[in-house]
Amino acid sequence: MIIPIIILAVVFMLIAIRQIGNIKLQIWQIMLFGAIAVLVLGQISLANALKSINVDVMVFLFSMFVIGVALEESGYLSHLSCKIFKRAKSTNQLLLLILFGMGFASAILMNDTLAIIGTPIVLLLAKKHKINPKILLITLAFAITIGSVMSPIGNPQNLLIATQGKIKNPFVTFLQYLLIPTLINLFMAFLLIKLFYKEQFNNVYLNHSQEPIKDKKLAILSKISLVLLSTLIFIKIAMAFLNIQIDLK
Repeated sequence: MIIPIIILAVVFMLIAIRQIGNIKLQIWQIMLFGAIAVLVLGQISLANALKSINVDVMVFLFSMFVIGVALEESGYLSHLSCKIFKRAKSTNQLLLLILFGMGFASAILMNDTLAIIGTPIVLLLAKKHKINPKILLITLAFAITIGSVMSPIGNPQNLLIATQGKIKNPFVTFLQYLLIPTLINLFMAFLLIKLFYKEQFNNVYLNHSQEPIKDKKLAILSKISLVLLSTLIFIKIAMAFLNIQIDLK
């Protein structure tokens, strides 16, 4: 029992420092080291390790990342973000739109996906409007972390809870208990950012320009994927309210 705890402590320590001497470590490398260590030291069998992998979660994560990359590569993501964020006429409004827009998006597309596709968006906004990119990146981090909490597909942890916890109507249950706390915390995050970076806020008018779509065919496929995803989520919630259960397994 003590060996897994030691390995876990080492993994957490390496994730925190990310470097040994001149060697820089990636998170996946550290996690892989931990997994190999428990296998080699016989703390878990290979068969049990493979059984612990949740295929549903892995397939869902893979699918969401594919949709996310397609949105970014097609240029539709930048095009859509300009349509959304052009409503922001000041830094205050921009931060609120990022917090609530990305927050709600992460509840549907998962926070890991939004971290990947949202980063180039906020960096583009920072460059266009001459805003400190650190502020927008922190805002994005708050948005996707907090916003993902209110949905069973918002982050991998919630997905595991929804699939393994035998929650009858996960979408309804999560929204019922976590929607209001999520909204409150998103607004609190805005106040905290303003408090710590108040010198960065000014009354400069933000002038937006529309980004072109790079690949129209891929953009169409991306839009179809988003529509299908949103439709299926709506159907899932509607079925929960109507008490309709379909088991495809």
